Amino acid sequence: MKTIEPNSSIATPETFPPPSMAVWQHNHILDLDDFTREEIELVLETADAMAEVLTREVKRVPTLRGKTVVTLFHEPSTRTRASFELAAKNLSADTVSLDASKSSIVKGESLIDSLRTIQALGADIIVMRHSQSGAPYLAIKHVNCSLINAGDGWHAHPSQALLDLYTIRRHLGTLTNLKTTIIGDIMHSRVARSNIWGMTTMGAKVVLCAPPTLIPRGLDSFIANCQLPNVSIETDIEPALENADVVMPLRLQMERQQSGLLPSLREYIQLYQLTTERLSLAKPQVLVMHPGPINEGIEISPEVAHGAQSVIEEQVTNGVAIRMALLYLIAGGKNK
Repeated sequence: MKTIEPNSSIATPETFPPPSMAVWQHNHILDLDDFTREEIELVLETADAMAEVLTREVKRVPTLRGKTVVTLFHEPSTRTRASFELAAKNLSADTVSLDASKSSIVKGESLIDSLRTIQALGADIIVMRHSQSGAPYLAIKHVNCSLINAGDGWHAHPSQALLDLYTIRRHLGTLTNLKTTIIGDIMHSRVARSNIWGMTTMGAKVVLCAPPTLIPRGLDSFIANCQLPNVSIETDIEPALENADVVMPLRLQMERQQSGLLPSLREYIQLYQLTTERLSLAKPQVLVMHPGPINEGIEISPEVAHGAQSVIEEQVTNGVAIRMALLYLIAGGKNK
């Protein structure tokens, strides 16, 4: 599969100038609904420079020396947490990792009190995951440091969407007019929501495919009210896959079956699993993506998950470059 290499003329992180405030307007990163195309382009271009660092024998630059990055996760995470912590260390920031299950939160400390304590300890950036949708929006009202949303409930996961955009651009060169098909539990997917904003902002067409019970109620009205003509809904997988440039099955959460939203797991597999035969309906150069973790044999067959068209492992690698870019940009792009 052809991969488009990062722009070799871009400055390295050691010489990269501070981001132009005419383009970059964010003190926090909560979702992509308030990102312009120019801001997303800036993130992707900055990630090119960070990707170059990751090819070196010593994967570290002094760009954020003296900064403190704190990760605060109220939900389990492997990929997101590890990549943010690696990203901070690669930029020479001091890092503190807090597990909510082992902090004073279990003694009754509120989220706001926890955040104020972290800020008082000198945090410059807090990377937070929370089970409640909207928690980061509450958090920024009570702290002065920057905050990056690493996933909040069913609402948003902006860094995952940005690494998806970056992976697509590296392989296909652009997102303009690409057909991207997202299959599965749309209702409960923060990844799908952030990708809708990111992909449409970059000019892609998004097809959301799911059983009717896993499509959010009122989604049609939301698409119309937000003037998103490039987003469509399809309940049958075959037309959703026809001529697709990118296909992204979502993890099926087992609790959805137990809550009565699906007749049976077997029926879901029969109707919505991404198989080699179904993938043949897409374009020959189609990219297969997945936000992880994968339930092989449920939303995606093992042959497709590990096939030649899969870029799932590359997404994980690109996640470090994207999160390095976000930390750099949110910190002002300079050593203070």
